Amino acid sequence: MINSMTGFATKSGALGPHNWSWEMRAVNGKGLDLRIRVPDWVPALEAGLRSALTAGIARGNVTLGLRLNREDGNGGLAVNERQLATVLEALGQIETAAMDAGVSLAPSKATDIVTMRGVLEQAVIEDDNDALSAALLAEFPAVLADFNAMRSAEGAALERVTRDQLDQIKALTAQAATLAQARGAHVADTLKRNLGRVMDNVDGIEPDRIAAELALIAVKSDITEEIDRLDAHVTAANELLDVAGPIGRKLDFLMQEFNREANTLCAKAQSSDLTKIGLALKAVIDQLREQVQNVE
Repeated sequence: MINSMTGFATKSGALGPHNWSWEMRAVNGKGLDLRIRVPDWVPALEAGLRSALTAGIARGNVTLGLRLNREDGNGGLAVNERQLATVLEALGQIETAAMDAGVSLAPSKATDIVTMRGVLEQAVIEDDNDALSAALLAEFPAVLADFNAMRSAEGAALERVTRDQLDQIKALTAQAATLAQARGAHVADTLKRNLGRVMDNVDGIEPDRIAAELALIAVKSDITEEIDRLDAHVTAANELLDVAGPIGRKLDFLMQEFNREANTLCAKAQSSDLTKIGLALKAVIDQLREQVQNVE
């Protein structure tokens, strides 16, 4: 099972007065490039996220963003006990002085007292940034799991396309082998004619030079090695697709080898039919290379 390098995930959460939303996305990349955008006042958050991302992703240009909001800092009304005690003490003194002076005062009501300055105040919620950081880091594995699930789903589709293209390469290689075998007589006649031209001009030429020329003529017409290597590359690519873990770099290297063999086959074709197969191989290999660029 292979993973695609592209993916996307979102998730929301809340703790106390804070609420947040994650957004994570990735596109193709030669290596692992992390861009983390999180509030710098949350302790140890970025370092923890970077560690989790490095452990969970091998390749890709990954962007992780966190939008963190804090609700209004009040949590309702609260009694300021110190101010209440001061007010009650003052009221007691006033009532005592009034009684001593023979003045009758109306009884104090609670509603009168709470309206006095400072008795009631907004309750302020204190931030616990360490707890917030812990909550965010505890939630992030779920974000990463959703992200990797999407990459795995895309990877499964990518694997099906890749294996189909490898089957096309194998079939075209088999056709090339059949044509190469069928043209054996033609190649032999061509080699004899070329050999005749060489032998007609051997005067003054050293035997080693003649042998080298003859070997070069033979090599230029033989595509056996190219066919064998193409078959070997198809086998190697299919085996890589069965391996768990990042294989994109190895597949990318194989694409270069595929292309090299197809180019050489076209150069040695000496046949319009074989050239057509070589060009078809190059087209499929190019399509395969585009797919492989997205494999982690």
